[in-house]
Amino acid sequence: MPSNGEIKIFAGTTGRPFARRMCAYLGCELGKSEVITFSDGNIFVRIEESVRDKDVYVVQPIGMDPNNEFVEILFWMDALKRASVASVTAIIPYFGYAKGDKKDEPRVSIRGRVCADAIEYAGADRVVFMDLHAPQVQGFFKGPSDHLLAMPILSEYVKSLGLLDNLVVVSPDAGFAKDARVFADYLGTSVAIGDKTRVAHDENAQVLEVIGNVEGKNVLIVDDFSISGGTIVEIANAVKRMGANHVYAALSHLLLREKGVRAIENSPVELMISTDSVENPFIVGHEKFRIVSVAPLFAEAVHRINSRESVSPLFKKATMQIIEHLSDEL
Repeated sequence: MPSNGEIKIFAGTTGRPFARRMCAYLGCELGKSEVITFSDGNIFVRIEESVRDKDVYVVQPIGMDPNNEFVEILFWMDALKRASVASVTAIIPYFGYAKGDKKDEPRVSIRGRVCADAIEYAGADRVVFMDLHAPQVQGFFKGPSDHLLAMPILSEYVKSLGLLDNLVVVSPDAGFAKDARVFADYLGTSVAIGDKTRVAHDENAQVLEVIGNVEGKNVLIVDDFSISGGTIVEIANAVKRMGANHVYAALSHLLLREKGVRAIENSPVELMISTDSVENPFIVGHEKFRIVSVAPLFAEAVHRINSRESVSPLFKKATMQIIEHLSDEL
């Protein structure tokens, strides 16, 4: 169905700050809605304006409170479909259940697939997310989906701080090595790779060694997300033992709580850069943490989807237009 040109953005409970930033970029108003959480934990959502025959976008990360945030997305999809929208797109800046991407042992759920099926069954016509932990999760969605990248914006922020001198990009493990190479190519640096092992389903990883030269160099550790800070601290300690000078980190998603924040504060990491894909209250007031907004990136994706334009240019030159928009922050 052709777009009527008007962009209607609504937000879930934890998506409101991000959605407001998107609306500021697009010059539109956030849709009127209400979310009530009853004393027994039940969630109630209500759209407070007509959305009949409109293309609607709902912003909600699945991050700091994943189970409630996930259930709320389902209720949003259902409420909007019952309100006769033309289409509904789920804007999920961080899709936490992307970690559940495979059946790597007996009798376990492929959680990412279950979530994808449920979101589409509830009514999502399209999904937009950023830096999935496992890119194949995009294939769990049968309908259109767009996988945005934080790397250019994070890299430009690193450049703006003048951190390129004698810099080497370090991946915490072999699994992120390909992405680390993309960072390094963008920044014009070399790469080193951590050899990490994790023996249980917990948040404790051990870095055995670092493959590559970090002696006398400044290090930028890159990864897609951090929950406990453990891996970042381990790799930071490892590169310092190998003679690294300054240690920085850049991550797409930051889900640290009090313990993780303390771990970073007490580590060799001098600066941790991330995005606002989740609204994290635990890092507020801590000087080591810097947050760069990717709301304009998602807003530009929404503009292109709503205008029936290709989203793929966002991975090329259009990203630079967004970076220019953020020049006051970068």
